[in-house]
Amino acid sequence: METPTKHDPRLAVEIAGIRFNNPVMGASGTFGYGLEFAELIDLNRLGGFATKGLSARPLPGTPPPRIVETHGGMLNAIGLQNIGARAFIEKKLPLLRGFDTRIIANVFGYSDDEYIEAITMLNDGDGIAAYELNISCPNVKEGGIVIGNSAVAAARLTEKAKRASSRPLIVKLSPNVTDVSVLARAIVEAGADSLSLINTLVGTSIDVNTRRARLSYGTGGLSGPAIRPIAVRMVQEVASTVEVPLIGIGGIATANDALEFIIAGATAIQIGTANYYDPTVTMKVVTDLSAYCDLHRLQNIAAIRGSVIPV
Repeated sequence: METPTKHDPRLAVEIAGIRFNNPVMGASGTFGYGLEFAELIDLNRLGGFATKGLSARPLPGTPPPRIVETHGGMLNAIGLQNIGARAFIEKKLPLLRGFDTRIIANVFGYSDDEYIEAITMLNDGDGIAAYELNISCPNVKEGGIVIGNSAVAAARLTEKAKRASSRPLIVKLSPNVTDVSVLARAIVEAGADSLSLINTLVGTSIDVNTRRARLSYGTGGLSGPAIRPIAVRMVQEVASTVEVPLIGIGGIATANDALEFIIAGATAIQIGTANYYDPTVTMKVVTDLSAYCDLHRLQNIAAIRGSVIPV
């Protein structure tokens, strides 16, 4: 009989009524469907993870090259390749239910209707803890406007998704906006239970010899340590604006990186790019957060949430 994984009770956190054994999660787009990491780490020790973005129907994604390394990070233009919501429920979810970790289904679409269609399908999936809306997608019915760049469009989608959802709704904020606090406030007022931030920043990389973009799509999402200071700043701003739990994302590779986000106001964090070069990074961060609690004699990691000292 398998020995149950021991958890440090000081690391337990709650988001929208969901208990996570610790605040460490794998970020969408870098953690596959979770099963890819099952032979590399103890998934039972992980607080949770967000799946690859799931759409109502399968998508092939963009042609290669899709990823370019940059100084302090990487650019990606995967094109949201995925097997589709129905296949996820039938092929992946039954295997994932055997693990003691929270499964967050990341959802996207190219119109409000496509988001709702995917959520409606996923409502049938037993074992999903919450949905995470990726609103950094162009709405093809509105001339390609990126939903997450418009507080009005994002709030409208959030309201529709909340009505359709049978589970708590997390909305993942785009950093490609003038004022992320305005976006956050509109989305929370529309019914979001939690916010995750930030998604990638739009960037490009050019080959000086060919004078062509290194990514087939031209532009891509910039992630990694280079964006962490921006992400921490945005989490701190949003934490002072709304009262729902926040999940911090952006260049986290160590426990100290994670702690920056928690001190800035995040309840939990997601690790993304670091999974590519160190698939065991989430386990190291969980261990080191416990060591931090020992060092600072914390009864619970939540004691330092939002504790940054104003300048």
